[in-house]
Amino acid sequence: MKEEWRIGVIGAGGRGALAAHAHQPDRGFKLVAAADTDGQALRSFAQRYGRDAFVARDYRELLARTDIDAVLIATPDYCHEEHAVAALESGKHVYLEKPMAIATEGCDRILCAARDSGRKLYLGHNMRHMDFVLKMKALIADGAIGEVRAGWCRHFCGYGGDAYFKDWHAERRYANGLLLQKGAHDIDILHWLCGGYSKRVHALGSLSVYNRIADRRAPDEPPDTSWRPGNWPPLAQKKLNPVIDVEDLSMMQMELDNGVLCNYEQCHYAPDGWRNYTIIGTQGRIENFGDAPGQCVVRLWNRRTGYNPYGDEQFFIPPTLGGHGGADPRIVNEFLRHVAEDAPATTSPVAARYSVAAGCAATASLRQGGAPVDVPPLPDDLAQHFSNGKDAKA
Repeated sequence: MKEEWRIGVIGAGGRGALAAHAHQPDRGFKLVAAADTDGQALRSFAQRYGRDAFVARDYRELLARTDIDAVLIATPDYCHEEHAVAALESGKHVYLEKPMAIATEGCDRILCAARDSGRKLYLGHNMRHMDFVLKMKALIADGAIGEVRAGWCRHFCGYGGDAYFKDWHAERRYANGLLLQKGAHDIDILHWLCGGYSKRVHALGSLSVYNRIADRRAPDEPPDTSWRPGNWPPLAQKKLNPVIDVEDLSMMQMELDNGVLCNYEQCHYAPDGWRNYTIIGTQGRIENFGDAPGQCVVRLWNRRTGYNPYGDEQFFIPPTLGGHGGADPRIVNEFLRHVAEDAPATTSPVAARYSVAAGCAATASLRQGGAPVDVPPLPDDLAQHFSNGKDAKA
């Protein structure tokens, strides 16, 4: 094992703060370089990691360095394909934030680069490391609800007007659609819990609220995407993105390749912010209420009953430390072990690709009036190459 792994981050601001979990000098992992177009993000990085830290506004300068072993990519979604392909081609191992890309073809190009380079590609689907999801996965594996036959997710995006309609997320050319951008997490979890990938989808959606708001920021005015209680009700929001052409309400139905049926619903003007999954099997069902540790319970129904709001068993999810309910430090630690020790990965490039492919197909469906759309399968050569890895359906 290498004595020291030198790591860089592309996109040091915002979600790039995740890279701090990779700086573990006592374990042989050192964060040494950053690239970002924002000078303040680079100054903050240099201040935190020392005068020897390498910083650059052009990510290609970072990738040109031969003393960097791996990179974490946390740039905006529309940059993922370009940055990931370049990083893999430069010989770096890659941690790539979700969604993998904003088009299925982009995902396949990234997978080709990973195959051809021989470098490891790890996808940042951190919800697979959240305690409530892990509990639901364990209950399914233990046979608590029998054979899974149906799953659905309701996603109340109470912060949608702040986080997704005041910056680039509001534009199709940058995000494709929020059914992909925001839904990639939930589609992946539905696939994982239900043991299959979407093969056919259809969807409906609309831009039903935020298009009615005339108060828009100037194109050169920095967006303020911070969440504030006073930004309510939704129609009272101010300084939205100059262009808004993505849907704020979407719902899709999914036929998985194992015959399981799923649906996913997403609303960006709900007053509350959380996700609710229901998974039904041949011998029961499970459902989560709340999704934050310390404020979440998973309930199990596996006896015949009438109305029983608390289920036959309840599993309370205790508080934990770390961003996204402890998932951020866990996923970065798993990436480090995956690179350094070839340890198994809970996430999967193939699964990440199928979450994007399903989201893209559903977005196309809703923009065609709900017509069913087949999800393009992974090309045979890539399927054969990546089949040697862990099956993310399991």
